[in-house]
Amino acid sequence: MSRTYKATGINLKATAFGESDRIVTILTREFGLIRAIATGARKHLSSLGGRSGMFVVNQLLIAKGRSIDKITQAQTIKTYPGLGGDLGKLAASQYLAEIVLAQALSEYPQDELFELFNKHLSRLEKLPKNLNVLAYLVHGIFQFLDLAGLKPQVEACCLTENRVTPDFDNPKALTAFSINAGGVVSVSAWENLRTKAEKRKRIEENNLLEVASVAKESGGVYSTSQTENSSSQMYETIVHEEELPPLLRRLSASELSLLQQLPQSEIIEETAINQEWLYVERLLRQYAQYHFGRSIRSAALIDSLFATIHG
Repeated sequence: MSRTYKATGINLKATAFGESDRIVTILTREFGLIRAIATGARKHLSSLGGRSGMFVVNQLLIAKGRSIDKITQAQTIKTYPGLGGDLGKLAASQYLAEIVLAQALSEYPQDELFELFNKHLSRLEKLPKNLNVLAYLVHGIFQFLDLAGLKPQVEACCLTENRVTPDFDNPKALTAFSINAGGVVSVSAWENLRTKAEKRKRIEENNLLEVASVAKESGGVYSTSQTENSSSQMYETIVHEEELPPLLRRLSASELSLLQQLPQSEIIEETAINQEWLYVERLLRQYAQYHFGRSIRSAALIDSLFATIHG
């Protein structure tokens, strides 16, 4: 007889299986990420129908199977009906669900992740329509990155560790965002690093030209590879260059200010214009995709919903 176990979980993903079943991907407190089949869930009046839907929190009794586990009982604890009535809230919730799927572990308790996801779903559901869904989505992305130990540095330059502050009086961008560097960088520090790299490259090119010229005058042939038995060997100086991290985007003072709110438990400028929050979302989207190694499909719906303000 198959063993059974109990778990409290929230549905992150559901796909049709066979004629009437559904395979549900569930984040549980006790066992992390699991996949289980809800037999007959797509049948009319099935007791598992609504309980296997998206963002439903259930107390589950699950039978251990050979290839996939099976949900035998489900008692609903909480639902988020307010998400389905607003396309923006639903898109943001699905977006966060993908972030959770990317970082959740299997066969390992995920209590913090479970609580954080439910917290952000509750915030989105209760959000008045006159406030900015994008602001709460961006804040959620940052909080999940923080929990995963991947949050970008937003308060100090990643190159110098010097604190950076928004300068609203200067129209010129003083900071930028770099995925490779790990967050915000000072533009002046980055340009200094680029200048040093270019100077070092010119010196190395000149050295190579000099070596080639000496070899030509002495009747030798310049080669970067020499055998151990050669009577005369040429040695090259190997320089370990400091990598120049590419910049993803230069930041306005407003965008930097929004980024620096994200480590806080609550955001302040939730009514800031959509365009600024959308730019920040795109930064964190690419940052998250880079670190998790997968694309966020729900982001396409976010782009579509806010297409009129793209820049």
